[in-house]
Amino acid sequence: MEIGRTLAWTAERFPDRLGFAGSRRMTYREWDERTNQIANAVLALGVQPGDRVAMFLSNSEVMASTHLALQKLGVLSTPFNIRLSGPELAYCLDDAEPKVVVVDDLARAVAEEALGMATVAPILLHAGSEVLAGSEDFETVVAAAGSEAPDIVVTEDDPAVMLYTSGTTAKPKGVPRTQRNEFAASAAHVMQCSYQYGESMLGAMPMYHTMGLRSLQSMLILGGTFVEMPVYNAPKAVELIEAEEISALYLVPTAFWALAQTGQLDRVGRSVRKLAFAGAAMTSTLCEQLEKAIEPEVFVNHYGSSEVYTFAIEEKAARKPGSAGRPGLYSRLRVVDPGSTDVHEQLPVDVVGEIVASLDSDEAFQGYWKRPDADAKSIRGRWYHTGDLGHIDADGDLWVDGRVDDMIITGGENVHPIEVEDVLSRHPGVSEVAVVGLKDEKWGQAVTAFVVPSDEAVDPTAFAAELQEWSRNEAPLSQYKRPKKVLVISAIPKSPVGKILRRKLLAGDYQLRVETKESSAS
Repeated sequence: MEIGRTLAWTAERFPDRLGFAGSRRMTYREWDERTNQIANAVLALGVQPGDRVAMFLSNSEVMASTHLALQKLGVLSTPFNIRLSGPELAYCLDDAEPKVVVVDDLARAVAEEALGMATVAPILLHAGSEVLAGSEDFETVVAAAGSEAPDIVVTEDDPAVMLYTSGTTAKPKGVPRTQRNEFAASAAHVMQCSYQYGESMLGAMPMYHTMGLRSLQSMLILGGTFVEMPVYNAPKAVELIEAEEISALYLVPTAFWALAQTGQLDRVGRSVRKLAFAGAAMTSTLCEQLEKAIEPEVFVNHYGSSEVYTFAIEEKAARKPGSAGRPGLYSRLRVVDPGSTDVHEQLPVDVVGEIVASLDSDEAFQGYWKRPDADAKSIRGRWYHTGDLGHIDADGDLWVDGRVDDMIITGGENVHPIEVEDVLSRHPGVSEVAVVGLKDEKWGQAVTAFVVPSDEAVDPTAFAAELQEWSRNEAPLSQYKRPKKVLVISAIPKSPVGKILRRKLLAGDYQLRVETKESSAS
């Protein structure tokens, strides 16, 4: 099955159901016709199957509809992460070589910077009031096109989308995915989250990320409603959830945390019955808070990536907070020696190793865009090396212990940051915490906690001392895992999908409020 055909068939099945809510309200019949028009407009600009169309767009109707239109053409939809820097996006432009680029008002400034630095010269379309130099108006071009289905046959093996990794450690990498990959991932998401006909989803996760696409495409399969949210804002999200009677949320933990901070989870729980999170680990404290306040029928921890959408699913996240559960419906996993090349033997119970995923899954990509060096590093013998450390417990459940590159080796002992972060987050004065290993003459690496207090007015010096004392005397941490230093900072640096950017902490890229000194008892 292909994504474009999924939309067309859903429009036949439920023509009058509300498909999109937001800046435009469209039934599935209207949405199908709108995407046909966009597809025909793109063809009139000279785009052919196999080409790339890039998007500098917010999480909007234009982005959702353009992406779906391209699925009807076998054109590689290429949404760019508009939170990357101009030079990074210029690299993406030259790497993807798109025939057409669509830009909206929110992304215009960074798009202009990137286009000015890139060597490619695509056709430019602007969607909004802020005209981009040398561009044509998106809606004018679309209005001139017909609304009949384009006369192009798209198969499961044809291209669907190319997502660019966030570039948190190196240059962004293009992850091309086929129609088979995208439909399988979306169908798996429906089943793994127990979605039903007529669900409604908050479209808050960016569609340049796999979570955003899954939110969109899972609703297509079910004839559900996708509710537009161009920029995530927790109080506004509460209003949208209530107004549109949203039934399902799929968010990163930081977005759920922001919802909890509004103090209005009771309003959220009036309609929302299904919760799912991905992108980062959720602390046991937040997990328990959501479970108690919303009482969801479904609460899923989804562990995956752009390359292989589903690695593992914990279908009852509150049962074992922190557990990633079992392999997904189309997935096969192992925990192996990180140095494995051809042999990928499963390590024994509770032994930490690298998590690898089978590339024989319908959800799995088959290699990076023009990056044989990245392929050589990550693909070995039909297994994708995730770069994540993990272990299988005695029940057969997977636990993610951190990144291979994030492990702290202190005094000869291995410390996984996630374990320490989960414990420190239980302190009532901690809003957010990230743990890294800083170079240290005595320990090799010193376990160091970067903390944002819940109360902005608290005395940072007193709070840092209190937290360090608590970690030594009350927190359930082995002595070598206790932070040697606590740094109170203004904000934890994160990627657009909420992943902690530990490299920025290691590089000193943060606003320091206070730092404790190492105690002789450490």
